[in-house]
Amino acid sequence: MGVMDDEGGIARKLWTKFRSESVFVNYTPFFVGVAAGNLNSDVFLLYTSQRVHLLNAFAHAYELAEECADDEEDKKAIRKLRKHVKDKRNSYDSLVREWGFELPKESTLTNATVKYSDFLLATASGRIEGEKVPGKIATPFERTKIAAYTLGAIAPCMRLFAFINKEIQALLDPNDSSHIYKKWIDYYCTQNFEAYASQIEELLDTLSISLTGEELNVIEKLYHQSMRLEVDFFSSQPIIQEAVVPLSRKLDATDGGQLTIFCDFDLTCTAIDSSAILAEIAIITMQKADSDGSETQLPQMSSADLRSTWDALSTQYTEEFARCVESITPTETVKSFSYEGLFQALEQFANFEKAANSRVVQSGVLKGLNQEDIQRAGQGLIRQAGCKGFFQKIMENENLTAAVHILSYCWCGDLIRSAFSSGDIKALNVHSNELAFDESITTGEIIKKLESPMEKLQAFNNILNNRDKDSQHLTVYIGGSVGDLLCLLEADIGIVMGSSPTLRTLGEQFGISFMPLFSGLVAKQKEVVEFGSSNWKKLSGTLYTVTSWDEIHAFILGS
Repeated sequence: MGVMDDEGGIARKLWTKFRSESVFVNYTPFFVGVAAGNLNSDVFLLYTSQRVHLLNAFAHAYELAEECADDEEDKKAIRKLRKHVKDKRNSYDSLVREWGFELPKESTLTNATVKYSDFLLATASGRIEGEKVPGKIATPFERTKIAAYTLGAIAPCMRLFAFINKEIQALLDPNDSSHIYKKWIDYYCTQNFEAYASQIEELLDTLSISLTGEELNVIEKLYHQSMRLEVDFFSSQPIIQEAVVPLSRKLDATDGGQLTIFCDFDLTCTAIDSSAILAEIAIITMQKADSDGSETQLPQMSSADLRSTWDALSTQYTEEFARCVESITPTETVKSFSYEGLFQALEQFANFEKAANSRVVQSGVLKGLNQEDIQRAGQGLIRQAGCKGFFQKIMENENLTAAVHILSYCWCGDLIRSAFSSGDIKALNVHSNELAFDESITTGEIIKKLESPMEKLQAFNNILNNRDKDSQHLTVYIGGSVGDLLCLLEADIGIVMGSSPTLRTLGEQFGISFMPLFSGLVAKQKEVVEFGSSNWKKLSGTLYTVTSWDEIHAFILGS
């Protein structure tokens, strides 16, 4: 955590930083059911009754914040926010009726509701974990600081509601009057609610202007804590109907349920391609040899020549890749999903990949690399945000029987294993090519195991054929390149990471549909209620797209 810079206010910066937490709210059974229009009404009514208690907590927190504010304009602004909450609380019964429901006369508070309310009131009272605040909060500055902290704890709730409901509203048919939660969703998408959320954020910015970097860090901590409490609040809503999320609930280990996750590595788990890492190791090794005059087993060329060779190989690969994809892409979109047509096209693509690898071996650029350097590079490899945490949670989950397999064209399995060498992630199974070593130095040869979409698919099928035939199995494949297409389609659930235009264009020409994962889950939730169940099927011709590992985490494991 650090001092906020001058570009934009603190509220906007904190929302940008922690917006990913909204995924874990969006993917709860509560919001997936709301979006599908079939959330059990008893669950919704329990939620509304909990919200009454939170409205009271917000009003009280605003009251305490107003007492702490030093400037009259700030007091007036807080008073206005408090009036908004009180007015909403006083008219909440009629508001719920407008949504088409009747507010329960009595309800029992959930632990998550109590925890969230206690957090709001403790913050507004100056009781902040790890923050030294005098008991009487004597000076005006100390009091103003508490007002800012309180707004920091409230702001994410309102922004989260506006954001998520707009996401859901975009999925709805505006003319569909049968959706029982449409009025509730529309309420949180109004200009009035957006204005209310913005007023809180603007006041937070104003109250934070004179705070130190350390005090801004406190606000950041409170903001994040509030977001996490919102996640806990919605995750704790009871599930009294079949729900498609989280996926792990459908795979009870005690009933023999098993989940097998397959995943590509380059640009799916990582932020950069592994070939670039190996190239950099080779060039740095050669530069050291150039500078100290030591003999190495590297190819007999200068570091400048080595870099030039790598650049030439990379440029040739990029140009030939584009030509190859263009040559196998149909000029007209097929009328229906054609797995056979795609398979035949990718057989031509396999020849391109193998020829490219042969050029790399013949160039000698992979010769003379130290195994320890490769392993260190793997350990320091920058992974996609959330990737490592997801796999750790998968391996730690005692209620889920899961196996994880990395299927990769990467030239060096050691690099992948080193990237996942900490904690329980060591249990990942790596299937890739390997660099040949003479003792601990690479010979320049690649031990070729996975060079084509067909070889990836063969490894995928071999793993599945070795599973326990009597267990309930579900397969998920996560990838983002053309070479992943066959495996993505053969898995029960194929998830496309990122937005590769090449993969999408090629897939669409062969009749593949790409659907945002959340939209797909909403459609599946509708099937659950309409048909009594919803099954994931391989070779459906539909792949699901995500922009982050948080989406995958929320879908499979929940919060």
